Amino acid sequence: MWGGRFAAGPDAIMEAINASIGFDRRLAAQDIEGSRAHALMLASAGIISDSDAAAIREGLLTVMSEIDAGEFAFSTALEDIHMNVEARLKELVGEPAGRLHTARSRNDQVATDFRLWVRDQIDGALAGIAAVQRALVAQAETGADWVMPGFTHLQTAQPVTWGHHMLAYVEMLARDAGRFADARARMNECPLGAAALAGTSFPIDREMTASLLGFDRPMANSLDAVSDRDFALEFLAAASICAMHLSRLAEEIVIWSSAQFRFVNLSDRFSTGSSIMPQKKNPDAAELLRAKIGRILGATVALFTVMKGLPLAYSKDMQEDKEQVFDAADTLHLCLAAMEGMLRDLTANAPALEAAAAVGFSTATDLADWLVRAAGLPFREAHHVTGALVRLAEDRGCDLPDLPLADMQAVHPAISADVLAVLGVHNSVASRTSFGGTAPERVRQQVQRWKEHLG
Repeated sequence: MWGGRFAAGPDAIMEAINASIGFDRRLAAQDIEGSRAHALMLASAGIISDSDAAAIREGLLTVMSEIDAGEFAFSTALEDIHMNVEARLKELVGEPAGRLHTARSRNDQVATDFRLWVRDQIDGALAGIAAVQRALVAQAETGADWVMPGFTHLQTAQPVTWGHHMLAYVEMLARDAGRFADARARMNECPLGAAALAGTSFPIDREMTASLLGFDRPMANSLDAVSDRDFALEFLAAASICAMHLSRLAEEIVIWSSAQFRFVNLSDRFSTGSSIMPQKKNPDAAELLRAKIGRILGATVALFTVMKGLPLAYSKDMQEDKEQVFDAADTLHLCLAAMEGMLRDLTANAPALEAAAAVGFSTATDLADWLVRAAGLPFREAHHVTGALVRLAEDRGCDLPDLPLADMQAVHPAISADVLAVLGVHNSVASRTSFGGTAPERVRQQVQRWKEHLG
């Protein structure tokens, strides 16, 4: 590749640290797609002949078919996917292969390949997110009026519905999808034609190349085009947030499936057993998913660390941009698929959910609100009165609805028998009709909205 400048070949250790073909072979399809577009543009601009461009483009299809069939011999001596493809192309078509690299560099070539690859991963992530959302919406529709405890600090707070809880994650994932979509739109500019760093003196048509590769436009600055990886960082950041949301849901599944909660039953397909305890049914898929964010977040930090001190333009440090992104993308796709599968198979235990919803004075806020509405108390006073009633019920070992009315009135004389209507968990959730609230009617409205949106 650079034999004209160097009299000796690289040391074996140098070859080992320098070569990237062990991992960047994953860019083969994008590399060949970019090269085919580049050859077509070169011919259109009169830089190479139509016959050479045709030979190059056909030869590249042959190379791709060999790679797809597992028949391609990758060489570490050729360093990377670009040189491996070009070397095989020369074996297939001869001299025309040497014209392919006209008006480009490996710097803009790899930047283009990587953008194309990350763009494909974003499309895959968006499809995976939508699949998980559909599974959550199905759960929400089934349990739109199932009452369960809502928690703060993992302590019983107020009753909510199962459907409302499921839809909370639909909303989180929608924002994740928005971040990926925003990243895709921002990154959809083509580096090809920036060459090594300064552009080229050849009369290339960068608009044509960008269009052929599905980009919105060519990148406007050649230095920026070859030297930044913010598109990969943005992908990793969006992936980290998405994985965090999946991890939170996985944590809840782990808790809910325990014998102490019994809120849900996991299918055998997403559980494992114990080698020593025959009764065990472990939520291993959820536990592994909960841990996977470490890999994705680690990849994000790693790439930030690589990029933080690099002067313009390209530096070999940037070869370290791919392995962690590849791993993070694979991990995210696996997590999305696993979560969809778990949710599709998940069975909620509605009686256990409802029983738990009534524990822990979960309707205390409803009592305070009733004192404001019916008795005209300022909320702070109503809060104080309700707290006194909770303390009384706790001392008696009973729940709020079980307190005798006379004892309630001894705490505050404005309390009447009408208060009992707000103390049941079903009455509580039914009353939460504000937009975004947990009332079953609101949940069903949101379910319908999401079903229409997701298709």
